[in-house]
Amino acid sequence: MVTTPAVDETTGAGGPSGAAARADGVTKAYGAGDTQVLALDQVSVSIERGAFTAIMGPSGSGKSTLMHCLAGLDSVTSGKVWVGDTEITGLKEKNLTKLRRDSIGFIFQAFNLLPTLTAAENITLPMDIAGTKPDQEWLDTVVNTVGLSGRLSHRPNQLSGGQQQRVAVARALASRPAIIFGDEPTGNLDSRAGAEVLQFLRKSVDDLGQTIVMVTHDPVAAAYADRIVFLADGRIVDEMIDPTADKVLDRMRGFDAQGRTS
Repeated sequence: MVTTPAVDETTGAGGPSGAAARADGVTKAYGAGDTQVLALDQVSVSIERGAFTAIMGPSGSGKSTLMHCLAGLDSVTSGKVWVGDTEITGLKEKNLTKLRRDSIGFIFQAFNLLPTLTAAENITLPMDIAGTKPDQEWLDTVVNTVGLSGRLSHRPNQLSGGQQQRVAVARALASRPAIIFGDEPTGNLDSRAGAEVLQFLRKSVDDLGQTIVMVTHDPVAAAYADRIVFLADGRIVDEMIDPTADKVLDRMRGFDAQGRTS
């Protein structure tokens, strides 16, 4: 079972090896006074290194907001967030940008590939912009893991949707970030292509030791994770270890029933 590491107050890291990311009492509010909306309400969560964590919840539960705060894409109203041993709350924008570039990978629902570049050029683009050279051995491992060896010279319009998302996955993995965040990464794919991408994400955890956090509404997608964190009304209300699609679906139906009776 996944456990939350004890907090080391001197470093802000969780336990000897620390967590890949951690939120401590995070609140995110929009508006003020009577019109204030709490997207997150005193959320504390620890993301284990080398594991696949899914974040689920009803629409408006705060799952994407939590991911954006953990990834440093959005600021918090109160509380603290760490990526590895670095507290990112209050970090200067220049330093936050560098941390995101060096330590975090992103996979979004939209593939966000440049149409004029080949698959290989799209994969290495963030490193090219940063002026760093990829580790060729690692890059070859990533390309083989996601099954793109025969597609590197193709441009996005020559690839299927599933292949384009695999390019996006490889791009996120290529710089060997400490953690990868995926926001509905299979949302624009059919079931077969979505399953392919999820298998590659699972494989990147199992074979490459990657850490992945994925927001999804899909019980089948969530079942690929090691652990699911459930949110409702801006709070963590449950978690599930070693999920199956049926167990996740039952839990989500429970949320729907609670919503109808509340």
